[in-house]
Amino acid sequence: MANEIAIPLLPCRSIDEMVDFYTMLGFRRIYYQVRPNPYVLLKREDLQLGFFGMPEAFKPEDSYGTCVIVVPDTGELFEAFAAGMRAANGKLLVSGIPRMTRPRRRKNDGNHSGFAVIDPGGNWIRFMAARPLPEKEEATSRLTASLNRAVVMGDSHGKHERAAEILDGALERDKDTASAAELLEALVYRAELAVRAKDHAAAGHALARARALTLTEAEREQLAQPLAAIDDLEAVLGL
Repeated sequence: MANEIAIPLLPCRSIDEMVDFYTMLGFRRIYYQVRPNPYVLLKREDLQLGFFGMPEAFKPEDSYGTCVIVVPDTGELFEAFAAGMRAANGKLLVSGIPRMTRPRRRKNDGNHSGFAVIDPGGNWIRFMAARPLPEKEEATSRLTASLNRAVVMGDSHGKHERAAEILDGALERDKDTASAAELLEALVYRAELAVRAKDHAAAGHALARARALTLTEAEREQLAQPLAAIDDLEAVLGL
């Protein structure tokens, strides 16, 4: 049978809180019920997400709610979500609950690009690209390999402290041998991990190192996404 549609049903503390958050991301409410059980259904183009309210004792930080959504282009969807966040909050939400990670290559998922939205219910909505990214020539370098490991740890498993440890060791080891492009991507992710850990000093240090790198015009064009991430992170830090 073809053309099946799956609609995740995920827990939350307040269905109204979910409506506000997902409306910011471009969803609209298509069903709303308070009794006998709180439930809301939200839709954005062909994507539908359902949420049910839990008792007041429910803690979003302890939620196991998650789902994977395969999309044609993670970059385009991320930018749409990011625009909504910036319009509503003046910045990207990159730490705490709710937050959103950036699209990055996932070595644990066949080089597909992926990012996650962690919503007010603590649910991890994981967006993955339908097609894998092409292998990069520098992907075998030590720093890039360490960055890939850190992304799996920090963005797939949510263990940002362990991811930071991986990157700190790699950045010290390869600071004099890695290319400026490799260093930029690693430093930007290190800054993002620091923001998640509320270590603003470490975040500012990583961003300053990233800003000081010398890049060619071709590299700047190729690295448009991590360069944009610097602006988002500096906005969060008030720099």
